[in-house]
Amino acid sequence: MSYIAHIRQKDNEIQTVQDHLNEVQQGAERAGEKIGIKTLAGITGLLHDMGKYTDEFLSYIQEAVANPDKPPRRGSVDHSTAGGKLIHERYHFSGATPQAKCTAEWVANCIISHHQGLRDYISPDQTSPYIERVITKELKQYEQAREEFYKHTPPEHLDTLFELATSELQHYIQIIKDHKLPLITGSLLMKYMFSCLIDADRTNTRRFEENETSLESIDHRFFFQTSFTLLSQHLAGLEQGDSANTPINQLRREMSRQCEEFAFRPSGVYTLSIPTGGGKTLASMRYALKHAIEHNKERIIYIVPYTTIIEQNAAEIRSILQNDDMILEHHSNVVDDKFEDRHEDDDGEKYEVRKKNLKLARDHWDRPIIFTTMIQFLNTFYASGTRNVRRLHQLSNAVIVFDEVQSVPVNCISLFNAALNFLNVIGRSSLLLCTATQPGLDFVKHKLHFSNEPEIIQDLEHVGRSFKRVELHDLTQEAQAGWGADELSCFVQEQMREVNSVLVILNTKTAVRKLFETLNEVQWLHDEDVQIVHLSTNMCPAHRKDVFAGNEEQDGLIQRLEKGERIICVSTQLIEAGVNISFECVIRSLAGLDSIAQAAGRCNRHGKDEIRNVYIVRASDEVLTHLPEIKIGADKTERVLQEFRVNPASLGNDLLSSEAIACYFKYYFHHIEEKMHYPIKQLEQKNLFDLIDRNRYYVDAYKNRHAKQPEVLNHYAIATAEKYFEAISNRATAVLVPYGAKGKRLILDLNGALEPNELGEFLREAQQYTVNIYDQELRQLEKNGDVIPLLHGHVLALREPAYSEHFGVEPKGEGTWDMAMF
Repeated sequence: MSYIAHIRQKDNEIQTVQDHLNEVQQGAERAGEKIGIKTLAGITGLLHDMGKYTDEFLSYIQEAVANPDKPPRRGSVDHSTAGGKLIHERYHFSGATPQAKCTAEWVANCIISHHQGLRDYISPDQTSPYIERVITKELKQYEQAREEFYKHTPPEHLDTLFELATSELQHYIQIIKDHKLPLITGSLLMKYMFSCLIDADRTNTRRFEENETSLESIDHRFFFQTSFTLLSQHLAGLEQGDSANTPINQLRREMSRQCEEFAFRPSGVYTLSIPTGGGKTLASMRYALKHAIEHNKERIIYIVPYTTIIEQNAAEIRSILQNDDMILEHHSNVVDDKFEDRHEDDDGEKYEVRKKNLKLARDHWDRPIIFTTMIQFLNTFYASGTRNVRRLHQLSNAVIVFDEVQSVPVNCISLFNAALNFLNVIGRSSLLLCTATQPGLDFVKHKLHFSNEPEIIQDLEHVGRSFKRVELHDLTQEAQAGWGADELSCFVQEQMREVNSVLVILNTKTAVRKLFETLNEVQWLHDEDVQIVHLSTNMCPAHRKDVFAGNEEQDGLIQRLEKGERIICVSTQLIEAGVNISFECVIRSLAGLDSIAQAAGRCNRHGKDEIRNVYIVRASDEVLTHLPEIKIGADKTERVLQEFRVNPASLGNDLLSSEAIACYFKYYFHHIEEKMHYPIKQLEQKNLFDLIDRNRYYVDAYKNRHAKQPEVLNHYAIATAEKYFEAISNRATAVLVPYGAKGKRLILDLNGALEPNELGEFLREAQQYTVNIYDQELRQLEKNGDVIPLLHGHVLALREPAYSEHFGVEPKGEGTWDMAMF
């Protein structure tokens, strides 16, 4: 009898369990081999669907296909537990070595969890969900599954594989000890194993569904060599420009050259502290490409704080490298987590076609160059389910560039450092931390382990002085209660008497919109033909891109500024990083000094004038109750401002000096010291870092309750940690918006029936037309009837009245459109 793993929807072709297990084993081995855990990853693939070797599952899958409109209850046949049960039963007995027991726990957890996410070994309720699954839970036809499995994989062959897997794991446990890394590094290595399994399983299933006969192969090295040649040609062309020999451009070239030289150094954790406007994007890409070629890396990944930086940086790199297919932008998840079913009994196949295709279509970062956000990076390590972790193995043997690294969410600092240490020591990746305001991540409790002499740029003090283009003016004492929209409007008018362009950056979307509307009502703005532009994250990436760079119909903000047109731009902080734009004056409401430094980088960016002015003000229309990080940053900046008034020499006589930035981060990190480890309010402030490190509190509680040591050597509470993890605490939902003809077409197409390969491409395209909406706004939009469910409710879209030309998403449904523009 041939036991069936899958039945293809189109033609009822079957994939046998044996074929599926062997192919997933091979796929997991390929992913694991990159870091030397080929067998450890492969054995999970060999056993993950062992439970399909039963008459019970055979009947289940045949009935599901025969009755697609009334399939059997999902999860009614558990097929994922059997493989884990076999591993635990065979290798985790009383006389087994600790090494064998540890390996069994890792392998078995990956197998039993491949439909939901890794289980807790010790949970907050003083139980072991892992033990309950591999020992306590009864399986009707377990013996049949085990017997059938052994027909294809003899027990002695499995023993050989397990011995090799144990050796691989012990090798890395010793490395973790030698590098004095915390236990959380082990939990991340287990997640890496899990990633190898999940990606191999999903990929093999998708290939069978689509009848794909060969794996896509990318010659990374050839692509990187070709790309480096094109980048070098581009940089050589810049040296021929009219302003190529100005002191600033000569310094930019020198720093870029230093990046290429530094690329010959071995893999490590390094810093690139080029000042704002110093050509960081191209310089870091020069390092990344050269390092990838010299050290045979498979991937270059850019991690940025905001989607706006992806938009500009990716566009710049695409225009130079001229190969769009090799560059992937991953902005956000169009399909929101909350629509992904995660039931405890959900271990059966998801035979509802729309859901299965959605699952298989998840992007897994398989391109040579990836642009993504800090949130997506952190989700890959710590978010729940199987969707995010699927990408984790792609982060190994890579060059990973963190742009504006100071933007790591406060509560994720310890988790971020743990992930980077793992990627460097275990994942064999090189990490480059880029920012003009390095936050000092090696001076916190769970510190980042930098390589020796990590800074690429030589003589940073000289570079800083050479790049000084602005003077910072502290106006925070002018009005202790702050300026409202009317006062700010008057101040903007004063500045516009002296300059042609002003950028105002405020901390909240509400304050930005209020100032924009106030300015639109004043007569002088219209009399003097001053243009006013609004920017916020309520606008989708494609919309913001058109505002910045223009389109076929009209020039964008960048071109209009270069022409010297009179412009006022009112924006949230999205414009502060990664946007190559220059205003003659910047007004920034009080925030963290690192944010103020970034805002200053949008003023006189190219040194066209000797010195221009940046003003720090208080904005009374900002409510920071739900933005504690900005509030704390503003408070610590205020302390630095007070010290500067008393003794400017102690801070380098410049509020943007390295001394002032270091002083700010010292105060900031001291204030948030306990918040860095991700405290969990629902668990009485137990921190998430400890849950996947030693899990001290709940292990002690387990011992007290049961009066004995846990039956398991591993204590990680991975599922609990994932349950409470959110990279940003304000929960938002991704919605697809009807911006332009393409946005409207995507909404129509995504409501149809798409194959996994088509769906994956549409979801990638849809990221450019997606906005993250907070719950309160979403409820208002739903109340107005402006939310449309697509893909049977897995994707949400907006109706046209809920999106406007000036403001983007309009929760009150006040959007109006000039359709001729699109």
